Amino acid sequence: MSSPASEDLAKLLLRLGVGILLLLHGLHKLSYGVSGIEQLLVNKGLPHYLAWGVFVGEIIAPLLMITGLYTRLAGWLATVSMVFALWLAHSHQFLSLNSSGGWRIELQALFLIGSLCIALQGAGRHSLGGSGGRWN
Repeated sequence: MSSPASEDLAKLLLRLGVGILLLLHGLHKLSYGVSGIEQLLVNKGLPHYLAWGVFVGEIIAPLLMITGLYTRLAGWLATVSMVFALWLAHSHQFLSLNSSGGWRIELQALFLIGSLCIALQGAGRHSLGGSGGRWN
C-alpha cells in the first residue's frame, strides 16, 4: 500500500516530468513559430489562428503543472492540445513503428496520457496550489 506522502511525491514527479518536457516542446514553437501548425489547420478546414492555442497547451499549461497551480485545468488544457496534435500531425502514424521498434507516436501518447493523469488526480501536497480545491 502506498502512503499519502508517496502519492504526493508521485504526483510531483509526474507534474514535473510532463510539465518540463512539454514546456521544452512549447519553447521550440515559441522560438520557431507555428506556421506549420497553421497550415495543418487550414488543410483540415479550420481557421489558422487556432494554431496559437498551442502556446496555451504547451507553455501555459506546463508552467501551471510545474508550479502546481490550477493543475487539473492545466492537465485538461494539455490533454486537448495533445489530442489536436495527434489528429492534425500524427494521425497517419497511429499504426506505425519507429526504426527501433517503438510506437512512432510514443512521445505524443506519453504527453497525452500523462496530462490526462494530471487532470484526473490533481497536484498533490507538494504544489503552490496545495491538494485542496476543485482545480488542484
